[in-house]
Amino acid sequence: MQRDLPMPASALAIAAHPDDVEFGAGATLAKWAATGCVVHHLVCTDGSKGTWDPDPDLAALVAQRQEEQRAAAKALGATGEVVFLGWPDGELDAGVRQRWQVAYWIRRLTPEVVLGHDPWKRYRLHPDHRHAGFLTVDGVVAARDPHFFPEQAIAHHRPSALLLFEADEPDHVEAVGEAEVERKLAALESHRSQLVSTMHIDASSPDHDAQREAFRARVRDRLAEHGALAGVPLGEAFKAITKL
Repeated sequence: MQRDLPMPASALAIAAHPDDVEFGAGATLAKWAATGCVVHHLVCTDGSKGTWDPDPDLAALVAQRQEEQRAAAKALGATGEVVFLGWPDGELDAGVRQRWQVAYWIRRLTPEVVLGHDPWKRYRLHPDHRHAGFLTVDGVVAARDPHFFPEQAIAHHRPSALLLFEADEPDHVEAVGEAEVERKLAALESHRSQLVSTMHIDASSPDHDAQREAFRARVRDRLAEHGALAGVPLGEAFKAITKL
């Protein structure tokens, strides 16, 4: 189990949906941002299925989820771009067109480190997470080679490391502290449209405060589990690929 990459100058976190980055790597990104790392977000889908309301205003939900993602990035201390590819939620595909887009943003933003879903996680149910993971991996390969998508007319770019969160076989932990945990929690709670469906926090319930504390405890417990893999109190675990 390895620990703690050298602090990168820039990082790009690629997610299937708004809030995935904060769940998977929020504390790590907060730690890096605090050192001056320029943190970017790239969200593949529009988040339009992220509600239990059977009759929602989908255009309003999409706009809200974009606003929430920007607020979450700010809560982490991120100063980079927040990019939305806008593919329909639940219908993401790891096709050539989508790979073209991911490679374009890797080349344009030139991140030192790229983060994304582990596409090889066993028994993963959500197809968007699988496809976003493959797009991250395939996008890194395409971005580093000048013969992929030359019509982009942007210099090719090879990141120094790829960290896959939700890892099936983690081999790397980024140690984090209390300040990073609080930023991760603040970023997650910025996704207010997801409080009920994902975090099980109902603002209208008399048990709202207890529900919020239970959610925060679940997040902290997961960070403790990940940290224990490397002998630190709190951390986020990844599969690290450094031979890119």
